[in-house]
Amino acid sequence: MSSASRAVVLVTGAAGFIGFHLSKRLLDAGVTVVGIDNLNDYYSIGLKRARLAQLEPYEGFAFQQADLADEAAINAVFSSWRIDVVVNLAAQAGVRYSITNPSAYISSNIVGFHNVLEACRHYPVRHLVYASSSSVYGLNATVPYSTEDRADRPVSLYAATKRSNELMAHAYSKLYGIPVTGLRFFTVYGPMGRPDMAYFSFTEKLIRGETIQIFNNGHMRRDFTYVDDIVTGVVNVMEQPPVENQDGVRSALYNIGNSHPEDLLCFVEILEDCLMQEGLIQERGKREFLPMQPGDVIETYADVSPLEETFGFKPNTPLKTGLARFARWYKEFCFASTST
Repeated sequence: MSSASRAVVLVTGAAGFIGFHLSKRLLDAGVTVVGIDNLNDYYSIGLKRARLAQLEPYEGFAFQQADLADEAAINAVFSSWRIDVVVNLAAQAGVRYSITNPSAYISSNIVGFHNVLEACRHYPVRHLVYASSSSVYGLNATVPYSTEDRADRPVSLYAATKRSNELMAHAYSKLYGIPVTGLRFFTVYGPMGRPDMAYFSFTEKLIRGETIQIFNNGHMRRDFTYVDDIVTGVVNVMEQPPVENQDGVRSALYNIGNSHPEDLLCFVEILEDCLMQEGLIQERGKREFLPMQPGDVIETYADVSPLEETFGFKPNTPLKTGLARFARWYKEFCFASTST
């Protein structure tokens, strides 16, 4: 998105992993970014504040601490700014956490997203882009996953809320003409990432010399997608609202994944190699093999051909490159605290 457009982009979840990287990319391009985040304690608030600390020096950045479930707060933001594009990245994340804390997902992912849709209805925007997830494919056994596949058999509440977002967005587009695009993200990783993600928790345990837990006895494959690729995809999509389809709806869905699923054990070995290269560990760690956990799926694999055809882009950062960048960042940002 060019600075010449002088666009105002609202990024919800701006202190989050993807929200931070997207906001920084837009600010570097001269775009005005209004960020919203509730700074909850699902994981380290310190990490969220560290992300914000990199955004706050930008003249074009304005931040509001608010919860999407607070309708009045969301409306106040929309009424204060002439927002051109909304990128909704705020959500209660995590598949396993949704099993023990279901109400958090209803509040953030359902009520919160509804408030965003209502605000876009009453304060019209050029485009609403929102984060969905590969988890919506649930029990789908056909790979690679296509947006044409069934997505009505979720295996976690998190997945159910994300699929609900897609249906809600479609309905609001039909009823009120809001241009909406949903992006199904596939296992995003990279610097400044979420500590609850496997690669991050593996890193911390490996450095402490603890045993890492490998679920489904290692028989799992994930389509790991580097965060810079995700951000490039989001920016490309932002600039091109969907045209009206045959049903009279301006709604679209795309997968954003690396289209190259990696075996979990291979992934761990690459991560260990990168950590050893940075001097964070001296040898490979111990493994404990466990059964499949509730809410997990065996494989994720994205068909991104529609994304490539429409926008001329597909994620392509190799796992070794992305994990090397993560290990380098971890050494600079986190290792001092883990070694004290």
